[in-house]
Amino acid sequence: MSIAFHALQTATAKAIRASGRDAYGNPVETHTSDGAVYPCRHCLGAVPEGMDYLILAHRPFGSTNPYAETGPIFLCAENCARAETSGEVPSVLRSPAYIVRAYDAAERIIYGTGKVTPTPEIPDYAETLLADPRVAFIDIRSAANNCYQCRITRA
Repeated sequence: MSIAFHALQTATAKAIRASGRDAYGNPVETHTSDGAVYPCRHCLGAVPEGMDYLILAHRPFGSTNPYAETGPIFLCAENCARAETSGEVPSVLRSPAYIVRAYDAAERIIYGTGKVTPTPEIPDYAETLLADPRVAFIDIRSAANNCYQCRITRA
């Protein structure tokens, strides 16, 4: 089975930048990169040193059911090109492990699927999860801070 890693949709990134508001309606925070890795969820690249980035609460779901998690993300303050959908683990995923969790079409967690997964093992685990017809998509989150990283679907 082929899998695909998806960055934040361009329409979502544009809406956040235009409104200046996060998932809670709070103003987004603007900071300047000091060269540390602030991974933009739209371009899936590190915000370059000296460039501004946004910090905001993001909920990557269309519904607000009890499983529609919200977490912090970084986003380039200026428009950036959306990362191409790919079957490869995005290079911005540099931590040793991430939370990988499957959801059904109603955007509800499928219990028993969430686990802290070593980064090199994410594709194999995602393929295993996506073999289950109940799984509509998989989200990757930081194992340390619960930050939304990206989404995985069947390719």
